[in-house]
Amino acid sequence: MSFKPVVGSYPLSRPRRLRQNAWVRDMVAEHRVTASDLIWPIFVHDKDMARDPIRSLEGVDRLSINEAVKEAKEAHAMGIPALALFPNIDPSLRNDEATAAIDPNGLVAQTCRAIKSAVPEIGLIVDVALDPFTAHGHDGLLIDGQIHNDKTIEILIQQAIVQAEAGADVVAPSDMMDGRIGEIRKAFEARGLHDKLIMSYAAKYASAFYGPFRDAVGTSALKGDKKTYQMDAANSDEALREVMMDIQEGADMVMVKPGLPYLDIVQRVSETFKVPTFVYQVSGEYAMIKAAVAAGFMDHDKGVFETLLAFKRAGASGVLTYFAKYVAERLQA
Repeated sequence: MSFKPVVGSYPLSRPRRLRQNAWVRDMVAEHRVTASDLIWPIFVHDKDMARDPIRSLEGVDRLSINEAVKEAKEAHAMGIPALALFPNIDPSLRNDEATAAIDPNGLVAQTCRAIKSAVPEIGLIVDVALDPFTAHGHDGLLIDGQIHNDKTIEILIQQAIVQAEAGADVVAPSDMMDGRIGEIRKAFEARGLHDKLIMSYAAKYASAFYGPFRDAVGTSALKGDKKTYQMDAANSDEALREVMMDIQEGADMVMVKPGLPYLDIVQRVSETFKVPTFVYQVSGEYAMIKAAVAAGFMDHDKGVFETLLAFKRAGASGVLTYFAKYVAERLQA
């Protein structure tokens, strides 16, 4: 037997009764933001300096390996469960073959080992994509003016293995090549990496909101665009097909990116598949909030927490956000 929800009528029912005091609003709140909902993206670099401020991301720095370790310790102490790692390597190391992506002694592998040695309890999520390592800034191998899907996957498999063997708990393919989840999973199984998690950027859209991120990892000079592999903003059903394929291929978790402009996708994915669904509050979203606050158009904390609640309300299991450390600090206050 099924029951329909009962909705009362005025004046016997007054919904404002449940809003009249802070204590009752807290008591009946349907969603909450906690530190365990947060994944903190951090940028590491190979420059001879501890911190390098990112011009387009106010309050966010590129970090040396030692500084990344310090931040990992602080994040763990505040209850943040995981970091997401992104590199900015010297331009001289970037080439069309993305060879630095598979270097077992490269910046990413060194950072993984250092963080997991110092803070083994914190989760470490590492991006699988070639854009920080290519001279052209694309996520795959550019051959005759086209991104070659299958040859890119060959490199992505090697990249994911290097990351996993260096200590990454989760590899997160963000490249949007067809079939890469299944091939990475098969390679992991063959090497005995049975427990390594895959967080697939399954619904990653070609978006105008990525500009500051490209500045952060040094790919602002992108040649062309990424519309032949990232998703069209006009499409929703396509996202469900992408997610279904990645789950079937062995993804443990899926990602929707960007965040706020794609809350409908977050909701559809989480309700349809009932798998851990994460969302990335991307650099452009972060920068817009910072700009609005600087212009006096928005209260900082109210804006930040409202956006995070929106992700939770849409069904997100967790949020990658550059506000993670700040929010965790505010939750402890």
